[in-house]
Order: sequence, then structure tokens, then C-alpha cells
Amino acid sequence: MTNTEQLYTLFLQHPLIITDTRKILPGSLFFALKGEKFDANTFAEKAIEAGAAYAIIDNPVYQLNEKYLLVDDVLTALQDLARHHRRQLTIPVIGLTGTNGKTTTKELINSVLSQHFKTQATQGNLNNHIGVPLSILTIDASHEMAVIEMGANHQKEIEFLCGIAQPSHGLITNVGKAHLEGFGGFEGVKKGKGELYDFLKKSENPQVRKSEEQDGSGIAFINRDNPDLIEMEQLRGLQNVVYYGKSSANNLVNGEIIENSPLLTLKWANNHTGKSNLVKTQLTGAYNLDNILAAICIGVYFKLSDEEINKGVEDYQPKNNRSQIMQTATNTLICDYYNANPSSMQVAIENIGKIKADRKVLILGDMFELGDEAAAEHTAIIQKAMETPVDQRIFIGKEFALAGATMDHGPWTMDKNVFFDTAEDAVAALKANPIKNSTILVKGSRGMALERLVELF
Repeated sequence: MTNTEQLYTLFLQHPLIITDTRKILPGSLFFALKGEKFDANTFAEKAIEAGAAYAIIDNPVYQLNEKYLLVDDVLTALQDLARHHRRQLTIPVIGLTGTNGKTTTKELINSVLSQHFKTQATQGNLNNHIGVPLSILTIDASHEMAVIEMGANHQKEIEFLCGIAQPSHGLITNVGKAHLEGFGGFEGVKKGKGELYDFLKKSENPQVRKSEEQDGSGIAFINRDNPDLIEMEQLRGLQNVVYYGKSSANNLVNGEIIENSPLLTLKWANNHTGKSNLVKTQLTGAYNLDNILAAICIGVYFKLSDEEINKGVEDYQPKNNRSQIMQTATNTLICDYYNANPSSMQVAIENIGKIKADRKVLILGDMFELGDEAAAEHTAIIQKAMETPVDQRIFIGKEFALAGATMDHGPWTMDKNVFFDTAEDAVAALKANPIKNSTILVKGSRGMALERLVELF
């Protein structure tokens, strides 16, 4: 059997990990991870033929020669290798989790820190038990900072990922109603996400600056305006905390939205220097204020200049259908259909209500993984949408259709508020009755595949 030390020696010689034989590069290490419908051990020979230096496998049947390294379990071997690699690093590693805004905040932090440091960050949303170790293993001796995103849909998952990433600094964007089925309700979400605070409190991090105020445990960046995060912090008695928020009182930075039409312009203050700044972003959504302030706060903490921070924020261009603005010939689209949960739905709906536009349309798709709370949460979102000043509302999915059928419709009329069981039904209706000259929010869970609507606008 090949142990972690032996694998690490090979990794230093071949520091490129591949898990997909379609992406093999010469000299890489192929880890034969199992999937729900495949056993990658069967692809090991193909990986070697494609140029991989070694294939790490856990089925001796496929060990053809010395290039096939046998381990007890390939996934565990990958995680152990990443954990061992992390222990060799002496740079700050910022661990990031939360219900909403993780990837946007991670990208903003990366954009800011990259103005001054060589920074490595999680690619895309590789934030699970496979993605986190893969991200850690991309950090090399040239990097001065790392930002690692961690996702979870059940308790103890963040604890496990922290054990691999071992963050010296940490940030929880927020806690909300997502993955309620896996976490066991909202209190379960708070407990699960709070495992990052637990790790920061108990860890001894050589990367943390030592002073009379700091005992060597990790640094937490906390939004002082978020009562859930403040409660979670106080419950754990965190000692090393850096705050940000809308107020200048006791916050390292504070800020406010100056314009949202639909791109955000922010005014923010560096309370260390007393200097105020105006920054124009390429983001939409008032809810992104917290995400931007988090990145600014981390930039100030690591002593970047205000000019570097502003450039990092201004340069960030949203993608992957997260708060992404798309201008068509006749409409302005707010594409936010990468994912959805009750918390992110609420703030997205609030935001379009505040945006300055002549005509506004809501197109909302079902939210997944809500378990027994699905009916109540979809009903609440319908109510929120009805209270929001827009010109048309379209709900797509069986959960919304069921909730809408059982509600008291009150004064609203079905010509402006329509329910469709499927996206296909919505496509057909929108082709027959196209929407023009509107600002349109398109939001729903990834499984609804609402991107197929975009070409209609």
C-alpha cells in the first residue's frame, strides 16, 4: 500500500492532480475517484496511456505495474494528501462558508487580495469533500494568500472541511434557510455553519499575528449587522474578531449603497485611516453590499491601500449566473438562477423592488432541498412577491403551483401573476406573449434549468 508520505513525495515531483481522464495532462497524478454511476479504477489504464505519471487506485485488479499506486481508499488518500500539504504551508488561508453569497464573496476577496498578493482561490464552486482538497493541492510555494470556499448540506461537514483546509482566518457570509432537510431546520444550519467559528477558536495558527490582543487562534471576520452571526460569535466566546458593517462604530470598515440601478455604487470608509471611498461595481443586488464589505474589510486588515481595494472590487465581473446582468435588445436581465433558497429569494425579490426601472418582472422557479418546509416556504415567497412593487410575476414549478393553488389570491389578477408546472410550459407561454422593455429577475434552484428562458428575452 502507498501511504501519505510516499504520495506527497510524488506530488512534489508531479504537482498536478487530475480526477477526469478527459483532462489528463502529461506528468499529472490521476486519482481514480468513484462516482454514483462509475468506478474510475476502470479508467486508470486510460489515464496512464494519456500521459499521467501515476494512477492512484484502490482496486488491486487494476494494478498493472509500478505506475499504479494502490491505496485503501482513493478519496481518503486525496483528502489526507491535501491535509498533509496544508500543514506545510505558512501563508494565511481564509476559510469561507455561509448560506448565500459564498462564491461571490470568495471571488471578491480573491480579486481584492490579488491586487497586492499572489493569491490562490477555490475555482468555481469546488467547495465540497472533493473540491476542498483539490483546491488546497493547487497552492504552491509561490502563493502568498489562499481563499478556500467550503459548502455543506449537513452538520459536521464544515468541521471536516476545516480539518483539511485548516483556515487561519474565516468568514461566514450569513446563515439562512437552505438545505433545511439535511441540516434539520434553521437552528441546524446555524450549528453547521458555526463549525467554522469552532475551528478558529480552538486552532493554533502560526500565520496569525501575535500581539497582546491575539492569542494565536484564528481570526474571524464578522458582519456586525447580522444578529445571527453575532449570536453565534458570542455563544462561542470568540476572542479574535474583526468587524465590518453599515455603521462606523467599532467596525474596521463600513459602507452604504449610493446607487442601485441596477449596478451598485458604494461609499465605504476605512476606519483605520478615516478615509472615505466611492466605488462603482459590476454587481447588482443590494444584498451584495455585505459581500463587498467583507472583501473590503479583509483587504484593509491585510494592509492593502484603498486604491488597491477599490480596483479589486471594480474589476470583479460576476459570472455563472450569480447576480449577473445581461443586456438584450429589449430587456435587462438579472440572471440569478445558479441556486435558490428562501433566504436568497427574499433578498433578491426585495432588491428588484428597490431598483429603478420603468417596468419590472419577477420570474421565480422552485426551491429544492426544503423537506417538510417546502410548502410553507414557497407560500411565503409568493406572498413576498405579491407585496413587492413589480408589474408581472411568473412562478415556475410544481411547488409554486401547488402553493399558489391553495392560497387566497386576494386582489391580484392572473393576467399579471401566472403559475406554470414546468419550465417547458413557461417557455411556450412566453414565446406566445414575449416580455419587452422590462427589467427581469430570473431566479430559481439549479435543477429548474431556468437558463432556457433567457433566449426568449
